[in-house]
Amino acid sequence: MNTTKIIFLVLMFCTLQPMIAQDIKKVQLKGRILSEQTRLPLENATITITSVSDTKNGASVASDINGEFEIQTEAGIYAIQIDLTSFKSVLLDNRQINQDFNLGDLFLEDDFQLLKAVNIAGEKTGTSLNLDTRTFYVGKDIMSKGGNANDILSNVPSVSVDNNGTVSLRGNAGVRVVINGKPSVMSMNNGLEQIPASQIEKVEVITNPSAKYESQGAAGIINIVLKKNTLYGLNGSVQAGAGDPANYNGNINLSYKKERFNLFTNVGVRFRKLDIKEDKVQTTFNNGEKNTLLQSNTTDRRDRNYNFYIGGDYYFNTGNTLTGSFYHSTLILNNHIDYNYDYYNADHTIDTSIYRFEHYKEPKKYNQLELNYVKTSEEKDKSWTTSLQYDFWNDDENQNITQRTVFPNESPDDNLITRNIESSNDIFIQSDYVKTKNNSKLETGVRGNFRAIRSDYLAQSNGLSLPEYNNKLNYDENLIGAYLQWGDKINKWSYLLGIRAEMSLIGISDRVGTFTQDKHYTDFFPTLHLGYKLQESIDLQLSYSRRINRPEFWQLNPFGGLSDLRNLTIGNPDLDPTYTHSIEFSFLKKANKFTITPAIYYKHTTNYFQYVLKQTQDGNFLRTPINLDYEERYGLEVSGTYKPLNWWNLTFNFNYYGFKQKGNFEGKEYKSQNKMWNTQINSRMKLPENLTIESMFSYRGKYHDIQSLNKPVYRLNIAVSKDILKEKMTIAVAFNNILNSLIERQELHTNDYQLQSTNYGVGRMINLTIAYRFNRKKGEKDRLPDEN
Repeated sequence: MNTTKIIFLVLMFCTLQPMIAQDIKKVQLKGRILSEQTRLPLENATITITSVSDTKNGASVASDINGEFEIQTEAGIYAIQIDLTSFKSVLLDNRQINQDFNLGDLFLEDDFQLLKAVNIAGEKTGTSLNLDTRTFYVGKDIMSKGGNANDILSNVPSVSVDNNGTVSLRGNAGVRVVINGKPSVMSMNNGLEQIPASQIEKVEVITNPSAKYESQGAAGIINIVLKKNTLYGLNGSVQAGAGDPANYNGNINLSYKKERFNLFTNVGVRFRKLDIKEDKVQTTFNNGEKNTLLQSNTTDRRDRNYNFYIGGDYYFNTGNTLTGSFYHSTLILNNHIDYNYDYYNADHTIDTSIYRFEHYKEPKKYNQLELNYVKTSEEKDKSWTTSLQYDFWNDDENQNITQRTVFPNESPDDNLITRNIESSNDIFIQSDYVKTKNNSKLETGVRGNFRAIRSDYLAQSNGLSLPEYNNKLNYDENLIGAYLQWGDKINKWSYLLGIRAEMSLIGISDRVGTFTQDKHYTDFFPTLHLGYKLQESIDLQLSYSRRINRPEFWQLNPFGGLSDLRNLTIGNPDLDPTYTHSIEFSFLKKANKFTITPAIYYKHTTNYFQYVLKQTQDGNFLRTPINLDYEERYGLEVSGTYKPLNWWNLTFNFNYYGFKQKGNFEGKEYKSQNKMWNTQINSRMKLPENLTIESMFSYRGKYHDIQSLNKPVYRLNIAVSKDILKEKMTIAVAFNNILNSLIERQELHTNDYQLQSTNYGVGRMINLTIAYRFNRKKGEKDRLPDEN
């Protein structure tokens, strides 16, 4: 090649190079998706861009929890489409994009043709995955119909609920459960069974919360969101159900919305009759002799539950909204429990048989008043939210226990009567301010929780008072907190840096002066969330937070009831809070048919508290919580959603973790080191003729804690529903625990004694539910008034 040709090619390249660079120029397109009706951000809206000149050139992303999205692509002319279930699609055609461009706020309108088959809460069904939050939309979840909040949580990936109502997240019971983002006594001591499934809209799971959330909950936060209807006009649904074992329930859901106000109410009732069985084998070694106690407990549980939720929104204008609501729940327990004790001597011959009968009755009444005010600026770049909540509740626990020896000789009846009257007054105040500018966000707020619990316990044996049990417990908990956090995006990086300060003033004392414990402490809880967008559909996040677990009232209360004197559970008034350092690295990949989120996490907890079992001098057993030195927990969790076909949705979760626990109590060392795994697969098939089939399989492997071996537990649920009457009515049948495998087995072995317990739970269940919906007619407008 001669010199002239070389010079010609170089000049040609220099001339074309700017044009080539322009052709492959990368631009960034961003915006925010909002609801036209509520002006709130919409998460998981799909934004798809397609090149007009080359259909192969395009991209697709989902909006985040703030409704925001970013797409990086080549300069050109694009069609932009926005889709979200139950909303009308938006198409922006022939948009010339030659440089970075912000589309601003894009509003989606409710698709009332779709919503006519949905209840007044705007039901969605499925699981939404994000880096720091997983959202389970209850919607038409047919497996939980006729149940309560515990049944809903049992179907949420990463969450488990045992037969005693204890909620765990990733196998860790140190999780904070809140209602509508606020603390509630209903989330404590199995109070969630008071909330019907029909009143729940969605469940949010946050494994490593930022500073704007309360610091309570080492494992994270679970937020149960109750339904509040937002559709225009008069809307409603009626639901009735029946099941076996006996489970009769009904629910009415109504709303009425005009331009300036929205009224909503939900009323429910439930009657149940359940048979629960538990077996225990206790073996004691004394001076080389082996003695055995076989115990069988059978509970005939009958409960009645009444709930209503009423409230309203008033829209002063597009930027000012005032919301007020009142929630009431009454749960009346009426249980009959049979205890049979058979004692065997060293020759394996029955020595003594004792029969114990308990009639337990407890009405629980819970009330909640709430007032919220939200103010946003015209530019939507500033918002101020203030909440005031007042809870007052009481329950009256009554035990009437009769015991007699039936072998070898029958004895007269011994009678034991106890009564525990508990009440609480709780005040919650919170105010939050948010300011956004471009990609940055400033958040700050203050919060106060003020709780006063009173527990008055009385006991009589054969008509005579038992002074050692007659006492009154006073518990006062005052928590004051404030936070500040700042977030920004720089190219592909994003960060959220926060600090939270909380002052705890806790006092517990009894009437007779046996103990007085005052614990005052101030703590700081830093948080950091660092994100990186590896590709348009791939996000990475590294997060850190410091968390606290304050003991709950029932873990401190030393008066735990006298149902089974041979196996008592009492609280520890000297229990200290635990502190946890939590680190998590997560990966999020979103595509058209699947979303997958692997996460690696590590938690180090000091003052870790755990229940321990010890034998008393009379041979009985006492279970109480204690503080151990520390716990280390590390694990890998993989969650995902997959849509192999248009009519089939799958959700899966796998969690494998290891832990190490160590500490000393009363001169004895307690330690454990073990690994465990659990998994859950949910399937939903939408078939022709408006037929839907749901199924859920979960499995938890065996593991050792500091004292016991816990055997594997698994469960299979299947449910079927069909829409009729032009999709206004739904008939659903749910078969839960089909294999009758939800049986919890535990073993404890020491040199002095061995214990084996088997809790059979409720067993197989079948529920039939019929729901009818009525909604406004298509075409009616829904607009908020202007500032004028």
